[in-house]
Amino acid sequence: MKMLNMALNGLFIVLVLSFGTTVAFGPIPRITWEQREVRLTHFQEPGISNYSTLLLNKIKDTLYIGAREVIFAVNSLNIAEKQHEVYWKVTEDKKAKCSEKGKSKQTECLNYIRVLQLLNDTVLYVCGTNAFQPTCDHLLLKTFELVGKNEDGKGRCPFDPAQSYTSIMVDGELYSGTSYNFLGSEPIISRNSPQSPLRTEYAIPWLNEPSFVFADVIRKNPNSTDGEDDKIYFFFTEVSVEYEFFGKLMIPRIARVCKGDQGGLRTLQKKWTSFLKARLICSIPENNFIFNVINDVFILKSPDLKEPVFYAVFTPQLNNVGLSAVCAYNMSLVEEVFSRGKYMQSATVEQSHTKWVRYSGEIPKPRPGACINNEARAANYSSSLNLPDKTLQFVKDHPLMDDSVFPITNRPRLIKRDVNYTQIVVDRIQALDKTVYDVMFISTDTGALHKAVSSENGMHIIEETQLFQDFEPVQTLLLSSKKGKRYIYAGSNSGVVQSPVAFCEKHSTCVDCVLARDPYCAWNPRKASCVAIFKEHGSNSSLIQKMNGDASSCTDKDEKVKENYLLHFGGTAELKCSQKSNLAQVIWKFQNGVLKVESPKYRLVGKALLIFNLSEGDSGVYQCLSEEKVKNKKFSQVIAKHVLEVKKISHTTTVSPTLTAAQTEASSPIPFPPTGTSFLSCVGTGSPSSTSTQFDVGSGTESPAVTLLPPFLSDQSQHVNAHGIFHLICRATGPSDVHVIWEKNGQKIDVCVSVQTHVLPDGKVYLFSWVKDTLRESSEYCCSFLSKTGNKASKAWITVDRQEATHQESWTRELNNWKSVINEHDQMMQNWKKAWLSFRDIKATVTLFWICKALLTIRVPRMISCLSSMRNAPVIWKNYTLLTDYGNAN
Repeated sequence: MKMLNMALNGLFIVLVLSFGTTVAFGPIPRITWEQREVRLTHFQEPGISNYSTLLLNKIKDTLYIGAREVIFAVNSLNIAEKQHEVYWKVTEDKKAKCSEKGKSKQTECLNYIRVLQLLNDTVLYVCGTNAFQPTCDHLLLKTFELVGKNEDGKGRCPFDPAQSYTSIMVDGELYSGTSYNFLGSEPIISRNSPQSPLRTEYAIPWLNEPSFVFADVIRKNPNSTDGEDDKIYFFFTEVSVEYEFFGKLMIPRIARVCKGDQGGLRTLQKKWTSFLKARLICSIPENNFIFNVINDVFILKSPDLKEPVFYAVFTPQLNNVGLSAVCAYNMSLVEEVFSRGKYMQSATVEQSHTKWVRYSGEIPKPRPGACINNEARAANYSSSLNLPDKTLQFVKDHPLMDDSVFPITNRPRLIKRDVNYTQIVVDRIQALDKTVYDVMFISTDTGALHKAVSSENGMHIIEETQLFQDFEPVQTLLLSSKKGKRYIYAGSNSGVVQSPVAFCEKHSTCVDCVLARDPYCAWNPRKASCVAIFKEHGSNSSLIQKMNGDASSCTDKDEKVKENYLLHFGGTAELKCSQKSNLAQVIWKFQNGVLKVESPKYRLVGKALLIFNLSEGDSGVYQCLSEEKVKNKKFSQVIAKHVLEVKKISHTTTVSPTLTAAQTEASSPIPFPPTGTSFLSCVGTGSPSSTSTQFDVGSGTESPAVTLLPPFLSDQSQHVNAHGIFHLICRATGPSDVHVIWEKNGQKIDVCVSVQTHVLPDGKVYLFSWVKDTLRESSEYCCSFLSKTGNKASKAWITVDRQEATHQESWTRELNNWKSVINEHDQMMQNWKKAWLSFRDIKATVTLFWICKALLTIRVPRMISCLSSMRNAPVIWKNYTLLTDYGNAN
């Protein structure tokens, strides 16, 4: 009954939130790496898409890639090196037949590679959708050519490229989870074997609209004495058969079959006799909140583990709140459910949502769904073909277990808000303190990769890496964990990306290296660099690594090079700070005193400091410090130093609006424009931004071209808080007709844009424009300077970090999300209520109709009052004509 309540709560989102309290939905990534900031290797070919099937050959260091109508082989150490390719296209005849069935000739009626499995050392087994006529073939690795077998792929590969599927090759036999017909209405888990092909029963209790995500084999323990069999596990989400509502309740499942299964002799001929399935639980117990859609699974089978552990990525069915979770499970608990758990049976319970209940009767022997082991052999059951019909009939009628599989610690390892996780792989590495860590690499539907690890301080997301520039979903994730060659491979619609498991070299100081809390990284004092420990040779005793983030042992020297700038009185300076940690606070100091950056004199643009109206008192040393708190300890480090010298300009001096100090990547001072005619305007909605003020600056000179001046907008890409205020600036010089237009996501900006215009003595016009804005979603900004002599533009991408919103903002947004979900639920309940009332009234209509007809046949005068009673019920009367026609016809 408890599980029923949890299921109902998960469906209807009946989640009680206490006012003033919120659930902590996961940590934020400490560092966010943009694609251009880190070493990523890309593979993509012009005109090719859907790189969604990946297979790694660790022995040959080769990655096989299945895309649309082509298979590639690339060097797994550098995927940019293509080794082989073979095209597998659909014939025009098949395209035409596919199109006649209502499918798109340009997109669906093609050959999407869906199965890539090693058949043996020299042959790949490959299958493709082949214009809704799934076909399989053998690919010779030596020549990289297709043999041309053209086997029927039905049951091994989906018809539709959009249908779910999974497969695993076990000892030369392909185990698949997919659909068996054109419409996708017949799901199947099958084994393709010349000797003993098997499949699931075509029945709703076995598979009910499943969405397959993963399959893998768990080998029997060589040290076991019970003679157990190898087992193949399938993971999927399906429509519940236990509970029946007006809407479909989704349930995550794990199913198991035995490798030695040969089907039944009379009952379940050529069908699985060992197929059982159970419910996977991933929930927040204290809130009765269930994550009931499984997206991906990774089974960790490390030699140092006592048993395999599988990690699964979940989302809730009604994911209005944008939540994802990762749960971890011990495989022994799964086997406990299948080998000793209770079964369920179909039951009809009046006026109840429950359709299946616990079976409490006698269980036949041998145990239904069990693999053939020594106990069965001792009872003369050496094969599933020998099993009694009673056992086989039972498993045919009772494939569903009543017991559920609960995660380790009965709760998720990670819960994350504002993200949809798609794929997961897990690596296992020993840190310098001999502790072994499971490092999770989890991809998102926006093309990012999160790296997370559980430490004594709780779950820690080490970093977030943007793998794909177009923010497209990651469809496939693979891990190569060979010693010294650890990589992540991610496939999407546009290509494949190879990423190292760590970017240790990006941490330039000991403090930063330790604060990363990355088990792959440690500080090497001799090299004065952060290094990957799995690449280091010799003794690691001198390396510094603290997984609790305690950087007290670091002795970083303050070796930041001071940047010197000569600026002019009345001008504006921008001092940059390249601090990367999202968990740190940026502090600016001037002459060793902390600056109050919110004063009119100073302003933060991202992490950079703007200083306005420079005077001689602003001369001195400015320091940018990063202050990060870990386990009640604060660690500070100097990120940048700037030395400013401000001087007055003589009124007779003519100065060009260019920098008077050497420009560096770290800082771009902004000199105040020289004397001349000056205008300050606001450009926005309703403002004539497309026209510019014309200045009479004389004639006889050729119109100058537009020239952008630093800081360029492209250098101002930054991360901001949701609803947080930020500033962007643009500068340029040009002819007298030059004017500026700001755009956000390709649309003219609808906020006030300040533009300061100066006419220079040489006839040029200097424009200094800035915008102040807030964002809810990440956006692209573009400032364009336009004139008759030419145009110049610069762009910046502003990324919104929702996680950094204030506590009140987080609570307000979370409450609004829940209100939206509850309103949706209320609307759904109202619809169900209307449907029920309509159904009840129709029943009443039928009853009244037959009474009236009976009165009519015996010519009772009260027939008129009978019909009047029908008129008095609006819904009944609405169906009166229909029912009268029906009555006359009968």
